[in-house]
Amino acid sequence: MGTEFLKIIDSEDVKGIIENMEIKREIETVHLTDAYLRVLAENVHATIDLPPFNRVSRDGYAVKAEDTFGASEDNPVTLKLIDAIGAGDKPEKEVEKGTCIEVGTGAPVPEGADAVIMVEFTEKVDGHVHIHKSAAIKQWIASKGSDVSEGDFLLASGTLLTHDKIGVLGAIGMGEVPVFKKPKVAVISTGNEIINYDETLEYGKVYDINSQTITNAVKSCGCTPVYSGVAKDDYDDIRTRIEQHLDADVIITSGGTSAGAGDVLKLVLDDIGEVFVHGIAVKPGKPTIVGKINNKPVFGLPGYPAAALTIFHVLVAPFLRKMASVSRRKSDVLRLKLSRRYHSSRGRHQYVLVKIKNGRASPILKDSGAITAIAEADGYFEVKKNVELVPEGTEVEVILLESR
Repeated sequence: MGTEFLKIIDSEDVKGIIENMEIKREIETVHLTDAYLRVLAENVHATIDLPPFNRVSRDGYAVKAEDTFGASEDNPVTLKLIDAIGAGDKPEKEVEKGTCIEVGTGAPVPEGADAVIMVEFTEKVDGHVHIHKSAAIKQWIASKGSDVSEGDFLLASGTLLTHDKIGVLGAIGMGEVPVFKKPKVAVISTGNEIINYDETLEYGKVYDINSQTITNAVKSCGCTPVYSGVAKDDYDDIRTRIEQHLDADVIITSGGTSAGAGDVLKLVLDDIGEVFVHGIAVKPGKPTIVGKINNKPVFGLPGYPAAALTIFHVLVAPFLRKMASVSRRKSDVLRLKLSRRYHSSRGRHQYVLVKIKNGRASPILKDSGAITAIAEADGYFEVKKNVELVPEGTEVEVILLESR
């Protein structure tokens, strides 16, 4: 028979152990077109003025403002039209007293002009333009550097490069972007009963669920998963799979963590690495293992799908996000009332999966082996170990699952 857990550790102490694990971040350069949802690794300052020239911001006519003073519908001012330019054009003529140049939105402001009259307040007749409204100096002109001046701070290291942030980089012509390398995370499922989805399901076997859920959860944390396949509950097989992935930044296994006769992950880690945690005072996920091999963190998750995914979100995901420099959004945490009371297991810190219905959190009352619990869950809330009953209507903090 296997050895019972030697020491059950409180979940808060386990979080402290994980937070103190060493993290190594590396930087790489990617093309701007590949930078979406990557994390910026350096502060960015403007390398040019934006706009880079005095720019027209409305279709109309570039004028000297003083030429339009007193213009009205009843008493228009007439100016000679000497040229027309659009966005991307280079002005060839200068606006002089008594003249104007037709301009399109985005066009450079011609020399000599200090205002733009919108086309709606004009009338073009035989090479002249009648102005029906006076203009103020700098009207409808975006001055050079009025948005950003060269040298201005734009984006901080650690910024998630969403579409709008990438637009800022594109605006200053930044074609190559320094970003943090995505941590590589090896994902290994273990169990004699586990088979791949493309194999024939025989009596006593189950399909590999955890590889899919954990692999995609790893992606949601800004990391790159590497799926190793299924290892048997065999010392040599598990050790070989782990040693094949020592180039990864983190190794995650599922199954093989309990104290039963067939569970050997702890034996492997004792021989080639170090075990910090084997057993946590939580539900689900009591048999979780935390250790390291060659300074690479190793997380041994429970085999039951709901337990594995819950422990991943509670303990592993924050660590992976920290490695990947990906911050959690405030919108991922909600304050909701319980739709019904919940009985907890006293003595163990509990993480309860919930479905959000009609603005309330509804506890999912299924065991940790139920795959449908994962499919139904929108998030989870915590119940302290000294609490036995959480009444209906109690407001709880619901942590949304990362994959949503």
